[in-house]
Amino acid sequence: MSGVSGFYSSLEGANGFSAGGRIDAFVYYLTEVVGAPSATAAEVAACFRQCDLAVPASIPQHLSRGLKGKPPKFIKVGAGGYRLERHAKQRLAGLIGAETAVLDIPADLQRLVDELPEGARRDFLKEALACFGVHAYRATVTMAWLLTLDHLFELILTNHLAAFNKVLAANTDRRVKVTTVAVRDDFGEMPEGKFVEFCRSAGVVSNDVRKILDEKLGTRNSAAHPSGVVFSRAKVVSFVEDLFANVIRKYPLK
Repeated sequence: MSGVSGFYSSLEGANGFSAGGRIDAFVYYLTEVVGAPSATAAEVAACFRQCDLAVPASIPQHLSRGLKGKPPKFIKVGAGGYRLERHAKQRLAGLIGAETAVLDIPADLQRLVDELPEGARRDFLKEALACFGVHAYRATVTMAWLLTLDHLFELILTNHLAAFNKVLAANTDRRVKVTTVAVRDDFGEMPEGKFVEFCRSAGVVSNDVRKILDEKLGTRNSAAHPSGVVFSRAKVVSFVEDLFANVIRKYPLK
């Protein structure tokens, strides 16, 4: 719940919210920003405390009354959980604004930005994390993968060009349209799976990292095309952190 204080601070006119309005906002935060399946009275109360606000005694009653409105404000989930009813959620989202969701980027991911030097890659990562903040998880996966590829392209051009071109020259797969690379655009002439294979053969990455890249490529492919695969918050955090730790941080650009 580390981002709830920032979320509350971003709400325009929050000082004038009624107790019920704040309860509604915290239910929205817990279910739509954090991504929890539901919000309980205890969890809403914890949000008040995190924001240094007095906890109203009426939280359980407010949630319960919200089930009986016409139309209802909440729907019941399980024994003690609540979610905003669809139209109530849409009205509240309009008041809150999409920018508030960007605040709910985990601190561990935010710190990755500081590890990159000023420039295009750092800005690209910021955009990827902004996608995460508004729950555009597929976009986050796709952008994190592209950032990793760009890092490897630069690594090869700077440190491993001769070894990579030697492996490329021996290739017999007709899907690969080049026999040598000299500039970044040349890497686009080969399937990404083959590129990962060449990286391993040329000693750019270890075999263990090659396995990680193959796995992440499969995840990226699911994210980049319409599919029934669900991308949870935790899965996307793990995806980004794995690529950063095992490629970008492990093989720094010098």
